[in-house]
This record gives sequence, structure tokens and C-alpha cells, in this order.
Amino acid sequence: MSGCLKLLFSRATDRVETVMLNTSGGLTSGDRIMLEAQALHGAHLSLTTQAAERAYRAEDDMARVTTNLNVGEAATLFWLPQELILFDGARLSRRLTCALEPTSRALLVEPIVFGRTAMGEVLRCVDFRDEICVTFGGTPIFRDVIHIFGDAEAHLSRRITAAGAGAMVTILCVAPDAETQLSVVRDLLPDSAGASLVTDGVLVIRALAKDGLEMRRFLVPLLDHLTQDTLPVCWRL
Repeated sequence: MSGCLKLLFSRATDRVETVMLNTSGGLTSGDRIMLEAQALHGAHLSLTTQAAERAYRAEDDMARVTTNLNVGEAATLFWLPQELILFDGARLSRRLTCALEPTSRALLVEPIVFGRTAMGEVLRCVDFRDEICVTFGGTPIFRDVIHIFGDAEAHLSRRITAAGAGAMVTILCVAPDAETQLSVVRDLLPDSAGASLVTDGVLVIRALAKDGLEMRRFLVPLLDHLTQDTLPVCWRL
């Protein structure tokens, strides 16, 4: 590791659990962060963050974050970062790629909060692009792109977009038993969420919430279930 990122390792014995820290305190103009992680054959790697990441006002160039994940044969990888909080004036481009082998598993979580409701924050001017690309045995199985430009408050207030929600999360579960999780997952979700099998072994969940606190109320129990009660402790602090 180099630059502003540091890693802390838990004492878990059945997996490698890593907590990432951004010592710069947040993302702003011109920041560049690249993270690469690999779970080798038969390994179990869990990656999370110490706290929510923050994207602050950027006066000049966009901040850019690139994450490349590779999951080897018979390996499992959990990508479990805590929330990204966008501030008014934020300019951020993120890209997450995950390459899986035919016998590997992955759980990918990306929660986003559009301003802190409790602080009265309103996003009137942002430029936020978020891309997720996943391949399975070299074949693309999922690609999702979100681009919010300008008055985010106005965009999110539209019924067709988010009906006034201030937080959202995208979850992707790639596993041979993904189909068996569908009914349980739906029971754990609020009415503002949906879960679908986009293809065999690939479960996609997207949920909206009024704010970050409301999102956590359903997200923590859901992730407890999907991680088989191995959700990192920092999620509960």
C-alpha cells in the first residue's frame, strides 16, 4: 500500500478480513485512488472501510477512484465498504471491476448517501459517475452506470428516479446458491427495494431509503444474512 490508504487486519481465523482507511479524510479536486485486491485459489477475503467515505466540494478536476477485484478458483470475496457520502459541489468518478472464475463467489455492496439529512444538507450542484462491471469466467454478467449531474435534489425528487430518497444501495451476489436466497432477501427488504436474478447464480438488489440511517436499518440485517453473520464489526460502530 502507498499514499493515503492503510490496511488493518482483524483476528478472524476462517478468512482474511481487512479494514481500509483513507487517512486524507475524504475525496476532493484531483484526488486519484486505485485499489487492487485478489483472493487466490480457495481463499476468503473480506474488504470493508473504517467509516463512511466522503466526497467533498471539488473546485477543479474530478476526484477519481478505481477498484479492481479478482476472485480466483474456489475463492470468496466480500466487498463491503460503508457509505459514500456526497457533499454539495462534489465531483467524483468511481469505477469498480470484479473478475470471477467459474467456481468463485462474490458479494459486492455499494451504499450511497446524497447529503446528510440530519445536517440539512441539500445537493444543488454535483457531478457523480459510478460504474460497476463484473465478469464471470471472462464473460460480462453485470454492468451498471449511474451519472448524476447538476441539481441532485431535483433529480432524486422525481418519482421516476428516486421519489425523494436521500440514500441508495446496490448489492450484487454471485454464487451457485443465489437463487435460494431470493425469497429470504425479499422478506428483508423494504417496499422501496427490489431483488432479481438477472441470470443463473447472479442476484441483484437495489434499494432506496429516506436517509443513511433508514438505509442501515434494513441493510445491516440483510448483510448479516448474506455474509452468514460475518459482517465486519466496524459496520456496527
